[in-house]
Amino acid sequence: MIHIPFDNRFLQLGEEFFAKTQPAPVKQPVLIQFNHALARELGMVVEDASEAELAQLFSGNALPPGAAPVAMAYAGHQFGNFVPQLGDGRAIWLGEIRAANGAWFDIQMKGSGRTAWSRGGDGRAALGPVLREYLVSEAMQRLGVPTTRALAAVATGESVARERALPGGVITRVAASFVRVGTFEYFAARGDVAAVKKLADYVIARNYPELAGAEQPANQLYGALLAAVIARQARLIARWMQLGFIHGVMNTDNMSVAGETIDYGPCAFMDGYRHQRVFSSIDRHGRYAYNSQPGIGLWNLVRLAETLVPLLAESTDEAVKIAQTHLETYQGQYEAAWLAGMRAKLGLTAGVDPDARDKALIEALLDAMDANEADFTLTFYNLSCLGTGSPAPDHAIRNLFARPAAFDDWAAQWRERLQREPRSDAARQAGMQAVNPVYIPRNHQIEAAIRAAEDRGDFSVFHALRAVLQNPYAEQAGKERYRLPPEPEEVVSKTFCGT
Repeated sequence: MIHIPFDNRFLQLGEEFFAKTQPAPVKQPVLIQFNHALARELGMVVEDASEAELAQLFSGNALPPGAAPVAMAYAGHQFGNFVPQLGDGRAIWLGEIRAANGAWFDIQMKGSGRTAWSRGGDGRAALGPVLREYLVSEAMQRLGVPTTRALAAVATGESVARERALPGGVITRVAASFVRVGTFEYFAARGDVAAVKKLADYVIARNYPELAGAEQPANQLYGALLAAVIARQARLIARWMQLGFIHGVMNTDNMSVAGETIDYGPCAFMDGYRHQRVFSSIDRHGRYAYNSQPGIGLWNLVRLAETLVPLLAESTDEAVKIAQTHLETYQGQYEAAWLAGMRAKLGLTAGVDPDARDKALIEALLDAMDANEADFTLTFYNLSCLGTGSPAPDHAIRNLFARPAAFDDWAAQWRERLQREPRSDAARQAGMQAVNPVYIPRNHQIEAAIRAAEDRGDFSVFHALRAVLQNPYAEQAGKERYRLPPEPEEVVSKTFCGT
C-alpha cells in the first residue's frame, strides 16, 4: 500500500500559475535509493511497498492517488539578464502535503520528461546530476543547512543525449516551497499585480504563517513578508559561507522564497580555499564565485522587492522607501550571522572580545588560507583538535599550507585570543567539533560515485558515500579516506548543471 496525503492548495491559485503535465513513462525503472525516514516525517505510508513499486511511482510510470502533476511557471534573471518566461522545463510538481508538525511541503519530480516550459529540451535528467543532488542535498540537511530534501532516486533504463549518451535518472525532491523569486518576477513582468498579490498571500500562508496572524494593515503585511525573506536568505548564505559551499548558479529562478538551498546543479564544496573560487562551467566570469555569494543574495532580494512595490504602499515613492528600508537590513543581518558562525568555528565566545577584533582574526585566517590554498574543511576541523598550549601538535594543519609559517603566525594570535575564553580546552574543542564537519560531499568522491554508476552500473560507491555523510560531525572508524582532499589526478575543477 502506498498513501501520500496530498492537499494541493497551490492549484487554487489558478491555471496562469502552472501547466498541467503528465510525467513521460520510462522503459525500465530501477530504484537506487528511497528516503524512508523522510517519508515517515511527511506522513507517507510506503513501508509495505516493494522496490519495484517505488521505482514505478518515483519514475513517473505510475502516480499515487491525489497527485496533480503540473509544471510551475516562473521567469528569472540568469547571470543578470532577465528572461521573462522559464518555468519548470524538466520538473513536475506532484502535489503538496502537510506533515504532522503542521509544516507544508511540496513534492516534485525532476527529469520526468518534457513540459510546456522545456524550450526544446528533452525534460530528462542524466543519472550523474540525480546522484549529485541526492548526495549534496541530504548532506546539507545533516550539516544543518536549510535545504530541499531528496526523497527518491531512480535509474530510468534509458539514455539521454548530452555531449554523449548518458544513463538517465529521476530524482524526487521535497521543499518547503518551490516558489522562487522568479515566480514573482513572472507575474510582475506582465503587470499582473493581482497575481503577485495572490502569490504573496499563498507564500505567507504556507511559509510565514506567523505574519498572517499579526494584526496589521495589508500593505504592512507584504513589507513584513519581504523582511522575513531577507532574514532567512541572510542566514542561509552565511551558512553556505561557513561551510565553503558554492551554489554555482544563483539566478533568481534558483532562489527559494522559503529560505532553502534549492536547485543543486553545478554546486560544489571547496577543497583548497580561494576567496573567488568558481566551479560552475557556465559561470565564465565568476559572477557566482564563493565570496560573491552574499552580494548576489542581496541583488536577488532587490529583484524580489521590485515585484512587491505595488503591494507596499499606494504611492510608488513611499513603497520604494519601504522596500529600501527593509533591504538595508540585509548586510547587517548577514554579517551578524556570518560572524556568529565563524566565531563558533574558531572556538570564540561571542561577547568576550569586540566584534572588530574577532572579525579581523577570522579574515586573517581566510587570507592565509587563500594565499596557501589550504583545504577549507580540514583547516577548520584540525583547528578544533588543537589546544592552547604548545604548538608542537600543529603539524597536521601546518601541512595544509604551502607556506606553513603563514599558519604559525596566525595561530599565535589565535592562541592569545583563546586565553581570554572562559571555557576549558576540552569544552572549546567539543564546541568547535560540533560546527566543523569531518566529512563533506567532496567533488572527487561524488565524481567517483557517478563514474561507478554511469560506467559500470555500480551504485555501491554512491551508497557508501551517502552513509558516511549521514554523520558529518563525528569521525567514523575505517572511513578516513572520505575526509581526505583529492590527489592531483582526482581534482574536479568544473561542475555542470546537467541540462
